Amino acid sequence: MSSGKILVAQGGGPTAVINQSLVGVALEARRFRDVSRVYGARHGVRGIVDEDFVDLTQETSHNLELVAATPSSALGSTRDKPDIAYCQEIFQVLRAHEIEHFFYIGGNDSSDTVRIVSQQAAAAGYPLRCIHIPKTIDNDLVGSDHTPGFPSAARFVAQAFAGANLDNAALPGVYVGVVMGRHAGFLTAAAALGKKFPDDGPHLIYLPERVFVLEQFLADVKAMYARHGRCVVAVSEGIHDAAGQPIAALLARELERDAHGNVQLSGNGALADLLCEEIKARLGIKRVRGDTFGYLQRSFIGCVSDVDQREAREVGEKAVQFAMWGQRDGSVAIQRTGFYSVDYALLPLEAVAGKTRTMEDEFISASGTDVTDAFRLYLRPLLGSGMPDAYRLRPAAVEKILKR
Repeated sequence: MSSGKILVAQGGGPTAVINQSLVGVALEARRFRDVSRVYGARHGVRGIVDEDFVDLTQETSHNLELVAATPSSALGSTRDKPDIAYCQEIFQVLRAHEIEHFFYIGGNDSSDTVRIVSQQAAAAGYPLRCIHIPKTIDNDLVGSDHTPGFPSAARFVAQAFAGANLDNAALPGVYVGVVMGRHAGFLTAAAALGKKFPDDGPHLIYLPERVFVLEQFLADVKAMYARHGRCVVAVSEGIHDAAGQPIAALLARELERDAHGNVQLSGNGALADLLCEEIKARLGIKRVRGDTFGYLQRSFIGCVSDVDQREAREVGEKAVQFAMWGQRDGSVAIQRTGFYSVDYALLPLEAVAGKTRTMEDEFISASGTDVTDAFRLYLRPLLGSGMPDAYRLRPAAVEKILKR
């Protein structure tokens, strides 16, 4: 006899809209009379192996809606990257609790976890439907036009650079903003959407899809500074040399590493500081400032794309529908149709798991330091409505008397 139990969890970095997907699962599942319980696991897969569950069936619809509109992961998240042994533990817990549908909201690593758990269930002959729900601000999931979380983070980046550009125009100098993105430059490229006038920054954009050469970078900054009397630069944290070595690792004296053994790129401010030091020392420009956006871009409240909110809810709802009416496991994907509309597909887990999408060549300018109009057309609908705008004075110069 069917237990009617489902489990949902959130993994990886939080986003501004990941709770929309969570609530989409919870509310849509409660519409099916065969569903008896909707459980949530605290802190992702770690909560599953620890059997740290909460019963979302008992949450009011009103409170779920309030949570849906709140950034970050309401259930908590984890950076655990499960191997086969870890996934076997996950499966044993799911079977012990008679879970029949497993939904995991996350990025590349999360999709791979769902794949392995699905294989474990199939090998054991246990009827478990496993669905991966996409989420990542990096926008690097294969098979999707874009991923929930990215549009809101991109909106933040575009607005932040628009503000930084206004500041830099008032007090000219060089400004370097470092944006998240280890392998994919989508989020850094979003800085270009903050431009309104031809001489607005960012004047230079550096992405991990192109090799970073320090000497060329300094020459680019020098040229832009000479042209505009100032220079705003957007840099991806994942920029690297021809050998694939992160620039942060080449310039830094001491290195931090994350739980997966990767060089720590986010949150420590090292790359921005190091690039600013090079500009000051090598170009002799005195006013040089740098920022690391770090975690700000992930869950910044009040800067959320309404398009992103809607689609994040819908991928959660579609995940439940695919699970209840479909005959296979998979990963939900957003597919663009028309000028801007979307449809949803269920891709095989093997087509998504462990793979990384990077920016397409058609989105990157020939110089490698800007984006193309194709990228602007791709991103603009995702940023949503109500994007703020900036304006300038049209000053009528008054004739000088003393200093003609």
